Amino acid sequence: MEHLYMQYKRLLLSLAYQLTGSFSDAEDVVQDVFLKVYDAKPQGLIEAPQAYLCRMVTNRCRDLHKSATKRKEKYFGEWLPEPVPTSTDETFEMIARNEMLSYGMLVLLEQLSAAERAVFVLREAFGFSYVDIAAVIDKSEANSRKLYSRARGKLGPFDREESVDLEAENAAWVNQFLSVLGQDDVDQVLAMLGKDVVLISDGGGKVLAAVNPIVSPNAVSRFLLGLVRKNKQQGGVWTFTLSEINGQLGLIIRSGQKVDSVFMFQVEEGLIHHIYIVRNPDKLKHFS
Repeated sequence: MEHLYMQYKRLLLSLAYQLTGSFSDAEDVVQDVFLKVYDAKPQGLIEAPQAYLCRMVTNRCRDLHKSATKRKEKYFGEWLPEPVPTSTDETFEMIARNEMLSYGMLVLLEQLSAAERAVFVLREAFGFSYVDIAAVIDKSEANSRKLYSRARGKLGPFDREESVDLEAENAAWVNQFLSVLGQDDVDQVLAMLGKDVVLISDGGGKVLAAVNPIVSPNAVSRFLLGLVRKNKQQGGVWTFTLSEINGQLGLIIRSGQKVDSVFMFQVEEGLIHHIYIVRNPDKLKHFS
């Protein structure tokens, strides 16, 4: 059993995380699954361990979906997935970059049903065939195709979304954005924002954050510049660290030794179209 755990832990953690949007929940799911099969050693596990374990993890995540949906309905403000520092901790290196959907895609996946999300993640992140997906979700191949098509329809033209990758020129681009914010240069900030830009922040009711999405270049620039001005007026000192988060370039902001927030960007042709700000301290514990 130990060799199965070592062989499939990375795959199962990555799958569970992308199905739930919570690394903490993903760890619990994978642990529960292995505890259940440890003593039973079912025949399916022996004959096709990957398919069997993926099916168990997927079913457990689908069971969690209803309770998670109810929690999110009561959540104060906008709910964003828990970001993970994929470059600084061996735990998160279990999540392979080539098996990771972009952070922006994880946000979009919240629109899907549990079954649609499972099919989409298995297909897009892991490249499973429809035959293999059908075996995991215990449906026919035709139903798997329908669920995937329905998911694509709900998500819309997501192919244009690009995460900020880890190349040096993109790090320079993010630093330039920080520089124009620090200089209070409204025109330069507006020049880096797409016409359809949306900013979503998640404070979970525990720290200040925008309750609703902020839409349009003018509104987003006012919000960001207002944060910078308020911090300066209060004598705060922020430090900025570019880091690999969810397999892409992200920004960690600290106030003293405390992690204040994590920023993730979605860009197209050099313009920002989405900004995601996670400030809920419960979702930043892995960055401390």
